Amino acid sequence: MSKSSTSKTLVWILMAMLIFGLGGFGITNLGGSTTAIGTVGDKEIGINDYARALQNEIRAIEAQTGQSISLADAQAMGLDRVVLGNLVTTRALDAENDRLGISLGDTRLANELMAISAFQSPTGDFDREAYKFALEQINMNEADFEISIREESARTLLQAAIVSGLSMPVSYGEVILNFVGEERDVTLARLDADALAYPVATPSQADLKAYYDANIAAFTRPAMREITYAWLSPDMLIDTVEIDEETLRALYEERSDEFNTPERRLVERLAFADMAEAEAARAELDAGTTSFEALVENRGLQLSDADLGDVSISDLGAAGETVFAAEVGSIAGPVQTILGAAIYRINGVLPGNELPYEDALPELREELAAERARRVIDAEMSAIDDLLAAGATLEELAKESDMQVAQISWHDGLGDGIAGYEEFRAIAATVTADDFPQIEILEDGGIFALRLDGETPAAPAPFDEVRDLVADEWTRAETVRRLEEMAANLAPMLGAEADFSVFALDARTETGILRNGFVPDTPATFLDAIFALEPGSVVTLPHDDTLLVVRLDAVRLPDKSNEEITSLANTLLRQAAEGMAQDVFQAYATELQALNGVTLDQAAINAVHAQFQ
Repeated sequence: MSKSSTSKTLVWILMAMLIFGLGGFGITNLGGSTTAIGTVGDKEIGINDYARALQNEIRAIEAQTGQSISLADAQAMGLDRVVLGNLVTTRALDAENDRLGISLGDTRLANELMAISAFQSPTGDFDREAYKFALEQINMNEADFEISIREESARTLLQAAIVSGLSMPVSYGEVILNFVGEERDVTLARLDADALAYPVATPSQADLKAYYDANIAAFTRPAMREITYAWLSPDMLIDTVEIDEETLRALYEERSDEFNTPERRLVERLAFADMAEAEAARAELDAGTTSFEALVENRGLQLSDADLGDVSISDLGAAGETVFAAEVGSIAGPVQTILGAAIYRINGVLPGNELPYEDALPELREELAAERARRVIDAEMSAIDDLLAAGATLEELAKESDMQVAQISWHDGLGDGIAGYEEFRAIAATVTADDFPQIEILEDGGIFALRLDGETPAAPAPFDEVRDLVADEWTRAETVRRLEEMAANLAPMLGAEADFSVFALDARTETGILRNGFVPDTPATFLDAIFALEPGSVVTLPHDDTLLVVRLDAVRLPDKSNEEITSLANTLLRQAAEGMAQDVFQAYATELQALNGVTLDQAAINAVHAQFQ
């Protein structure tokens, strides 16, 4: 490891400790007679180290999600176990470094400390007072901090020694690349009921009953939860909300840039040293002796360097009127600009848009009404909460407020009406008959409360109620069966390069199909089926009430001369090597833990957790 990289690592370690450390977040040195939550060999896992690491992990998740995370939430996500596992691994490596005699020397330690910017004075020299102050903020003394720096450096050396030099054979990358990048070409035709020599007969009652019994799962109704709910959404109140004209016009003016957009043009610009050079270039363009592309290339530039993208007339300053007066595809200028004399090529026009107030009014009214309706709901929520707390039923809520009461037979997969809200589905799935209704908030600003009235177990629908559905399914299945019989006779004659049209099949070809590709109007089993075929082979695939006849025409391996393919192969090898290195390190760390022995003090761990409550 280079000195600079080590210093950078140490800086980040210190900054993380300063930002996420125990100071400033309500967690202080736990003190007391217990200083460790466990040991790995003769290496203690400090109680403050565990508290600090757990705090850091929680703060990191909060920063990612933008939401506050409680200890219970962290434990539900397994963060406490992750932190503990990392600390055990760290101390196992420290124990191994002691056994091997790996450590950072005093001179190197001093150099590393002096290179950390947080410990430097304004002149860049090491400042012992800054060093002392920084450590005080994270409840560490100099000796403990310097030990942690020595151990961190030694661990980095040991980890590098374990995983460096690991690589995967090139053949591994080729196998994976061939699997991922292999392409297949197919010819396919669809057979439907019209292809049958005679239509499917009308099923008898016995046929339908036999099909119903054999496929009873398809006619079984899911378990239902009978729920009564009270619901109030902004949409329910929109018609009752009045918006004055002044407010509507103010919103229109506020969003004027959205409703009224100026014309924009796609423009390229090439600037010259002076006007004479620009005029000479324009003369060559007009005479047809050169092109805009050639002028750009002669300047040692690429077209991307000249591309301004889409611009408005004001974006172009002094050149605006000239450019916007020119036709698409023409050259404008030269014009004197802040960059010097320049010529412009106009590649396209993006028309402006003007939406009058009267035309924007419905959208504005709906937006404002919805926002005011949400505020009305917010204002009512406290009173509704009080009614529920006083023992009011959902039906009584409807009488005392704007909420509406209804019933739903809810089951997993239902997404209509209020069941379309994730918040409702989450409560509906877990509510019990003993739970009291309480107000919950929906993503659109609406509110609801629900009550579980009962549960209906899954059960087959009575045959008489689903007879028409059974008849449709029987007809579909019988149609596919008949088509499969017909295709079985055709398949041997459709192999190799046979012409599907000879057999009155309306065929189409699909080329370049990848394993993760998508072919429209095919069943879910299509890709698996064609990648299991040999060239020239034919397979039939049921699809709704039709049958697909598919022939594999060609198989192509990835083009190894293609730079993108080569880059993908290298990426696959690198990812595999990284995965192997991680596995090797994990196996090594696990073995170290077994050799040194791990002891944990659950009471001390619980004491740390208590500080987070």
